[in-house]
Amino acid sequence: MNGSFRWVLLCLTLASSWFGCASGPEPTRTLAETEPGSSGLLIRNASLMITMDPALGDGPLGIVEGGDVLLEGGRIAAVGKGLDGSGRKSLDARGKIVMPGFVDTHDHLWQSIIRGCAADRDLYGWLDACVYPMGRVPFGEQDAYAAVRLATLGLIGTGVTTVLDWSHAFNPAFVDGNLGALRDSGLRFVFAYWVAPPGGCSEAARVQQDLVGNGLAAGFQVATHPTLANLDQLKEAVRCAEKLHVPLNVHLGESPKDPQQGQIQALELSGALDGQMLADHAIHLTDREVELLARHRVAVAHNPLSNMRLASGIMRLPEMHGAGLRIGLGLDGGTGDGPDMFADMKAAVGLQRARLESASGYPGIADALRMATLGGAEALGLDKITGSLTPGKRADLIVLDPGGANIAPRWDWPSQIVLNGQPANVEYVFVDGRALKSEGKLAEGQDKNAVQAAEAAARRVRAALGDRRGLPPAGHE
Repeated sequence: MNGSFRWVLLCLTLASSWFGCASGPEPTRTLAETEPGSSGLLIRNASLMITMDPALGDGPLGIVEGGDVLLEGGRIAAVGKGLDGSGRKSLDARGKIVMPGFVDTHDHLWQSIIRGCAADRDLYGWLDACVYPMGRVPFGEQDAYAAVRLATLGLIGTGVTTVLDWSHAFNPAFVDGNLGALRDSGLRFVFAYWVAPPGGCSEAARVQQDLVGNGLAAGFQVATHPTLANLDQLKEAVRCAEKLHVPLNVHLGESPKDPQQGQIQALELSGALDGQMLADHAIHLTDREVELLARHRVAVAHNPLSNMRLASGIMRLPEMHGAGLRIGLGLDGGTGDGPDMFADMKAAVGLQRARLESASGYPGIADALRMATLGGAEALGLDKITGSLTPGKRADLIVLDPGGANIAPRWDWPSQIVLNGQPANVEYVFVDGRALKSEGKLAEGQDKNAVQAAEAAARRVRAALGDRRGLPPAGHE
């Protein structure tokens, strides 16, 4: 394949469209009356627009009061006030907040099947009990599809429009089911594929090629785990990432035990730092190591909810931001304890305030909103495509209803989004201009049987592991 795969996918993404041709003027409709997937859509009179583009509005968040956003051909065509909506459907967003969709920079979507597993263990205890055993059971296409599909519905519910899925790739059938669920979700996604010898890179190349032509497949990455003990495997993953022209994606410094594994030294010896890299967690790092990552322009995925659940520690977020690292937020699969980007933002702010005993440091409210949107897009190298309401970018945005009992009354809406927001406040979710959530409900075509399918998959997997806890009697559904 000639050139960077990422740019091939970028071109494919920008060329895609969920809309047909306009069929003449449409009547103005309320939010409750509008059908998704029109040939053009004007979201008008938003009480507050957070554009994440300072050139479009006030302050670092690019705030616009009483603004409109025009969607055309899957892109954001215009942002402003009094935009012409002739020939297009219209959403009246009075009393609502319009902003970019959330970007989940680190997740393991298959782990919806092990929610609640080993809730009283740290990272390595949880891995031993809940993750490593999965490689020993027939975790196939049907089960992977069910688990990932359920997870994507949860992401849509909380306003995520782009997700990086770090797949453990237990077997080829699992990968096929994983990718099938991502495609069917309607989410924009980056697929991080675990490369394991022998033949890992050949299989990675097959998976990468399989993504070509899917307009919502925003990228591909090679996933691995760096330690001195598996240096040869790490070197193979680095070579594979170079061969496929994609970033390397690693878990780094997540546990207090990780520094004993020589992770940074392994990255240096393998040449991993010479290419593009996304580091997940990055908690237990020295000043020198933070500076090293910054010098090599490594991006970071911060997972505060997961880090709390697994007693992993608190990332030195202000120091990493100060060093110039690009940082996004991640929900991190089964230990994120439910897809909730609002809780993730609040935890990112609260952990640092508790750690530093200061309410004035980084991240502030605006910083949290940026990490959850444009910052995440930057960390994934997708900031030219998504992450802000900048005209020309893909139409990935959400409409929030701040009128619920958990947010109202209005005081400072950006602060209330971070500190008071919940997934129930997400009224609309648009990806590529197509509504995946409408009036607070998943749009038509979303799998209504996802929970039942995931329950059945969990029963099959747990039975294969010989674990009968919580399973119904044989023959009972």
